Amino acid sequence: MSRIAIIGATGNVGSRLLEESLRRGHTVTAIARDTSALGQREGLSTQNADVLDASALASALAGHDAVFSATRFATVSESAIVEPVKRAGVRRLLVVGGAGSLYAAPGQRVLDAPDFPAAYKPEATAGAAFLDALRRERDLDWTFVSPSAEFVPGPRTRKFRIGVDELLVDGGGRSWISFDDYAIAFLDEFERDAHIKQRITIGY
Repeated sequence: MSRIAIIGATGNVGSRLLEESLRRGHTVTAIARDTSALGQREGLSTQNADVLDASALASALAGHDAVFSATRFATVSESAIVEPVKRAGVRRLLVVGGAGSLYAAPGQRVLDAPDFPAAYKPEATAGAAFLDALRRERDLDWTFVSPSAEFVPGPRTRKFRIGVDELLVDGGGRSWISFDDYAIAFLDEFERDAHIKQRITIGY
């Protein structure tokens, strides 16, 4: 089993990644500004750290086999994650991505559509920039895991599709994935290392 550090482990997605990791027998260090709500559990340790404090973050990440990043792109740049990961000596990085940089049609990203909600544009644009920066990264074995357009609480079905750069849409025209099924696919990718230095996406 592996030693995993999860940045942003108290959020909607990070908490699901934590649960799925523990369910599979991995040892997890949960990292967030305030981890007090997580309590004490077998296989889990907690570390309070500000993700924007590079030294503190690098110290918290040291000694792990992999880092999962589940932070908001509008407030945390690629360098704020990648540089501490490198300083910690960790090579494997998996990032909770966004759907905005996926392609809804040839040459057209989701975030560039005329009807893309303005409220989500800053986060989606920052997510696309994060992915572009990762694609120039040579030292880390990274994977950027984009959800579908709707990323919501829902069932744990274990039935989903894996794509690469195109938005996945179901037979009814809906693009969506539950947090729990996303976490399953995310841990599957970590354990299989099937898409090193690539972006993938998860959807029904």
